[in-house]
Amino acid sequence: MSTSRTSHDGDTTPVADPGAVATATAPEGDPPAEAVDVEEQLDFDRDPANTGTHLPVFWRVVVMALTVAGVVLVLNQVFFWNLGGTNLLTNSFLYYLLAAFLPIVFIIYPIRKQPGGVTARTSVPWYDIVLAALIMVTTIYYGMNGQRIFERGWDYVAPPTAMVFAFLLWILVLETLRRTAGLIVTGIALVFSLYPVFAAGIPVSFLQGIPFRLDLTAQIHAMGVDSIMGLPLQTAASILVGFLMFGVALQFSGGALFFYDLAMSAFGRYRGGSAKVSVVSSAAMGMMSGSAVSNVLTTGPMTIPAMKRSGFPGKYAAGIEATAATGGTITPPIMGTAAFLMVSFVGVPYGQIALAAAIPAFLYYWGIFLQVDAYSAKSGLRGMPKAELPKLARTLLTGIPYIVALVGLVLLLVVMNNESQAPFWVIGFLLICMLFMKRYKLTPSSFLNFVYASGKTVAEIIGIIAGVGLIVGGLSMTGVSLSLARELVNLVGDNLGLILIAAAVTSFVLGMGMTVSAVYVLLAIVMAPALTEMGVNPIAAHLFVIYWATVSYITPPVALASFAAANIARTPPMSTSLTAMRLGAVKYIIPFAFAVNPALVAQDSTLSEILIALVTAMIGIYFLATGFEGYLTLNSRRVGIVIRVVSLAAGLLLLWPATTTSLIGLGLGAVTIILAFLIGKRGPDFSSTAVPAAATTKKEARA
Repeated sequence: MSTSRTSHDGDTTPVADPGAVATATAPEGDPPAEAVDVEEQLDFDRDPANTGTHLPVFWRVVVMALTVAGVVLVLNQVFFWNLGGTNLLTNSFLYYLLAAFLPIVFIIYPIRKQPGGVTARTSVPWYDIVLAALIMVTTIYYGMNGQRIFERGWDYVAPPTAMVFAFLLWILVLETLRRTAGLIVTGIALVFSLYPVFAAGIPVSFLQGIPFRLDLTAQIHAMGVDSIMGLPLQTAASILVGFLMFGVALQFSGGALFFYDLAMSAFGRYRGGSAKVSVVSSAAMGMMSGSAVSNVLTTGPMTIPAMKRSGFPGKYAAGIEATAATGGTITPPIMGTAAFLMVSFVGVPYGQIALAAAIPAFLYYWGIFLQVDAYSAKSGLRGMPKAELPKLARTLLTGIPYIVALVGLVLLLVVMNNESQAPFWVIGFLLICMLFMKRYKLTPSSFLNFVYASGKTVAEIIGIIAGVGLIVGGLSMTGVSLSLARELVNLVGDNLGLILIAAAVTSFVLGMGMTVSAVYVLLAIVMAPALTEMGVNPIAAHLFVIYWATVSYITPPVALASFAAANIARTPPMSTSLTAMRLGAVKYIIPFAFAVNPALVAQDSTLSEILIALVTAMIGIYFLATGFEGYLTLNSRRVGIVIRVVSLAAGLLLLWPATTTSLIGLGLGAVTIILAFLIGKRGPDFSSTAVPAAATTKKEARA
């Protein structure tokens, strides 16, 4: 495949199609953008970090053998095969699952990060072999004694061997958490897991809880049903493994390249086309990976240079990529890990959660799309040459397997109402399709690479979730989780606004140092019940926490996604983060909107109420985008500060769930349009032959 899809020659060429234009150089001050081969960048099945080719053959085989054992174990459980005539108890199943995947963490992830990351490990040191063996022996021992643990209450009265293994499992799970999620979240998990030991001596009354001896705390963590073996791991074992493997299968079969080509063919030739491609392709990639940072690092090297060559300033291009990539974690049907954990905490099928998340996710990307369009219009940025774009019909034809897979997954979730089995059926379909593909043909080698990548992906998440379970265990056994929610409600009285702001700030602060799944698990047992008690719909309350946990990816001082994009674009990280915040402003607003208006998450409302809420919100976000960018695309007018304030007010009022405020918002929106027509400056003329975007003034480029 040629690189011409994302590279341009820099010459200005008249184009007959009014939606397309010749290319332009990046605004002055940005370093030159380098062309990146699309296929090479999206070659997921050849990346050493995904296929393990950097490891010795023996350890690759070990990882794949453990993966196969773990997957067969999950298949046996979710499809009720009862292999060998055995029907495993839930706790035994979970212990054996840990025995399969946690050793992989010690094999793949080094004790400390090295330059080059995971790919730098070319051997497995002796101490990691010992740790992998210890975690396997410990979990297999517990798995074999699952019935005794359940019947004889080993979580409170355990034999000496089980007690020793309890301390060992506690320590090893914390170490897997440190290697997969980092030191900060591990420190938090350690504090909460030790919390029962000193819960009675805390001077703050509502933080005081039931005290436990250290040995009893270890036993409950290792063998109780509310800690390592709690709801997070139960959900991961029954649901998440299949969806994680589906994401890997989608990428291995070429799904990433298809979604990129689809975005290019659908939006590339329109104004700001390169940025719109970034928005759509990053959303699709985010659905598969569930990680904002890895999404930026995967699609960013293609989309950011393409946007800069099309005339976007570097920090704006990086901001678009970071904001779009972050949204993938809250976009159905796959979403991120936290969404699957909601299944257990809320007690509803995953299909219902995905449906509830659909409208907010659409509104989030609607906001980014409108801002990109407004910026492109006011700056005179146009699309990429039509001749350099893939044909839409051909792209759709070659992408039939991926379209069928996604549609099939949704139908299986709705019709079968069995989220445990659905992803495995779709994985089988994709693997069969790969037998007939040319570029991504399924061979023994590629299948083994798929198995390795699946094991690595699942092991990382299982390591995180097992460690996060310690937080749940510490709060549950002391009884503090219930008192915290009650005290929060008492503190704010009946003020829903204050509790929402408190939840937002808490989620954001924790999100700066913890993974989204870790933040969610903690706040799902502390903050979400408080929101629910204040009358917020349960699904809306839990989604509120997830949304605000992910805003730290683009918000300073951490802003990992923004900083990663800034590194690619070679722009100042802080100013890039501020640009990303403006582009992702809807993400800060929408959670408050659906918390007070459950129709925006398709809950507690009729179909007509949901449609009215959706349309009203779309109009409101249009006026928010107008206010943020200072440009009204309806009549191609630049607007000043006064009109921008009126437009922002219109947008906010339209998002509030009341007829009066919506009507006032529509009135202010009409005022915005009239004032823009009367006193706004006319924007660039798109009816004439294209003018290079680089011809815009420095002042316009900074706007």
